[in-house]
Amino acid sequence: MKVAPGGMDDPDVNVASLIDMVFLLLVYFMVSASLVKSEADLGIRLPGMLAQAQSVDLPDEQMIEIRENGRVILNGREFDSPESQELPELIGVLIRYRLSAEAAQNEPMVTIWAEDEVPHQRVIDVMNACAQAGVKNVTFTAIAE
Repeated sequence: MKVAPGGMDDPDVNVASLIDMVFLLLVYFMVSASLVKSEADLGIRLPGMLAQAQSVDLPDEQMIEIRENGRVILNGREFDSPESQELPELIGVLIRYRLSAEAAQNEPMVTIWAEDEVPHQRVIDVMNACAQAGVKNVTFTAIAE
């Protein structure tokens, strides 16, 4: 049985009815969809800095004295024991100082004054405490006698 090569016709697809159906579905989904509130309309309060009721005058810099026996004194108050290398009390005070200086839009500054006979390791301990507290502006001073 021979089949004639020219006897087959290409099938026709009616595209007009498909386009009509797509537009009808599009209109249906647009009408039936519910609008979702955007994130800006939710009224969420993010945590942030609180404004101070009274202005507090902070010193521009903190002076840390290191005594010969290893005592660390900040603003006339002794912190930690002379044997402590971690200095957790000093770190806590320096962190609070840094945060309050940043809230007042000032740069926290620390000046280290060490007596002549202080071991270098003790000065390094104080510098490490400043670094852990996030205070980057550290200077040294010497008092001539």
